[in-house]
Amino acid sequence: MRLTKKLLFAIEAVLDIAYHAADDPVQSKDIAARQGIPRRYLEQALQALVHADILRGVRGPRGGYRLARERRKISVADIVRVVQEMEGAADPLEEPAGSELGQAVLRPLWVELEADTMRRLEGTSVEDLCRRAQEAGVESQAQSQFDFMI
Repeated sequence: MRLTKKLLFAIEAVLDIAYHAADDPVQSKDIAARQGIPRRYLEQALQALVHADILRGVRGPRGGYRLARERRKISVADIVRVVQEMEGAADPLEEPAGSELGQAVLRPLWVELEADTMRRLEGTSVEDLCRRAQEAGVESQAQSQFDFMI
């Protein structure tokens, strides 16, 4: 597994939608502005996430994106798998080339590390990330949209 900009953009976009969504869908231009994500990368990732049933697109002038499932039911690993499929890069671990040491020692180690990482990401939900954002003091626009003045 490679940590790429596209992967980070996709995870940040889903987290942004989960964290900032209120009653209205979150628009891609708002995600791009808050996260500093180029829209050309963002739209591609958002569409792939819609096709994977992680997000739901809402059409219309007030349209945008919502989570397709509860945020506790979306793991970071779900997002990683979508981006890996999008990138479609060949996995160097599957190539037959390499030294005997690489084949016997390094590749098995990397496979173990990748499996450990995916297990950890599978156990980390978007809800967990939202909780971390709250604990870090990141202001949610969903919370600031409510006005409690009497």
